[in-house]
Amino acid sequence: MQKVINGEQGGVSKSVGWQGGGGFRFYRLGPPVFDAEGHIRQDIRFPVLAAHVWFSETSRPWDGNASTPFLGLHGDQAFALLYNGILGDKRPGAGNVLTRATLALIREAIAQAHPAFVAENPAYPITIYGEQSRLTPATLDREHITFKQTPYDIKARA
Repeated sequence: MQKVINGEQGGVSKSVGWQGGGGFRFYRLGPPVFDAEGHIRQDIRFPVLAAHVWFSETSRPWDGNASTPFLGLHGDQAFALLYNGILGDKRPGAGNVLTRATLALIREAIAQAHPAFVAENPAYPITIYGEQSRLTPATLDREHITFKQTPYDIKARA
């Protein structure tokens, strides 16, 4: 491919008069997030789902780490994912529920990673993905949280 871009004149390039130019990108794809029925696969780990959620929200690759639910900032918006094991509890249904305690952990992670941003934007919006929210709609609104339920609000891209 690199030879064709550089103007190599053999094969198809010669027969169509290709003079070279252009480019290409190489991507390494991760495992599929969804099964044939559109459900999140049981063997998907936090970093894979986090990368999928981040890309779905920002159209950019995720370069974060898998040590907290906080995925990162994009513009003035924070994103977080509550998914199996990220809070240290490895049980399948654990750590996926948005509560005041999990919200505090997310906010703490954001403050540690971006103290200047938090100081300048005390009412920053957060989109949080999780299995369930135990916060009332009024609390979500007051805290500037958009809650998206997994797996229903995670979209598969075709």
